[in-house]
Amino acid sequence: MDRRKFLKSLAVAGVATTLDFSFLGKVLATGQTQVQKTADLVAVMGGEPGAMLDRMLAEFGGIGKFVSRGDTVVLKPNIGWDKAPEMAANTNPQLVAAMVRACLGAGAGEVLVFDHTCENWTRCYETSGIKKAVEAAGGKMLPGNDESYYVEQALPRGSKLKSAKIHKALVDCDVWFNMPVLKTHGGAKLTMAMKNYMGIVWDRVAFHNTDLQQCIADVATFGKRPALHIVDAYRVMKDNGPQGKSLEDVALAKGLFASPDPVAVDTAAGRFFNQIRTLDLSTVTHIAKAEALKVGTTNLDALNIRRVRM
Repeated sequence: MDRRKFLKSLAVAGVATTLDFSFLGKVLATGQTQVQKTADLVAVMGGEPGAMLDRMLAEFGGIGKFVSRGDTVVLKPNIGWDKAPEMAANTNPQLVAAMVRACLGAGAGEVLVFDHTCENWTRCYETSGIKKAVEAAGGKMLPGNDESYYVEQALPRGSKLKSAKIHKALVDCDVWFNMPVLKTHGGAKLTMAMKNYMGIVWDRVAFHNTDLQQCIADVATFGKRPALHIVDAYRVMKDNGPQGKSLEDVALAKGLFASPDPVAVDTAAGRFFNQIRTLDLSTVTHIAKAEALKVGTTNLDALNIRRVRM
């Protein structure tokens, strides 16, 4: 590695050491003494993707709380872009592979992984490293590139989006997990849990042509909710999302957030993003719109939050 590349790698990697780790108290502050035994939201900082996932699942009571023997499990990471893992345009492949192993370890019959990609799906699956990681862990990749894979589903609680064609794998599975990466996005401002739902539907153009932020909130009302929303903040794309232009757009933050509540986890992940780069969260309007549709809550003070530093 030449000196210029070495200095650039230090600049990117150094972000994780300069973040204020007390965010676990500040960003997710609560003025109450929590007495609930079951976590509503778990935040883990400072470890490698697989280790953080294992610790997160343990805080929720173990993967067996969500996956039963023989279950068909679907994982929905972000695999939308033909970008290498270092660019943080897609979910970390180590994290996805660790989740495959955890589900199979709980006795799942099969673990299926897909995304409706923005670029050529075979290149996205390969370049992201997710296909190789998933298959090595014992999972199976599914395509999402043809309308025949999707079935119409009603969204009666939606404001502007009343139905959508959703991938059959989600409709038919026993349990699914939403696994987005935390990054900037031109229209939605941030990609987090609810924005990642755009990869489960066939017609994304309708979102952009109608009201992107409202449609994101609307599709989050889909009745078959994920067991957990797991937001990958190991590498965070802080600029030029959703694809990024160079490694200078990426911060090594070593974070992980998870909750069954997509509004809560997006609120927490959004506040964490502000530790890296200031962003007015009021502009991420799908969060408030989803709360208005009773998808979840932004009131983190009301939740039992587990904060872990590894």
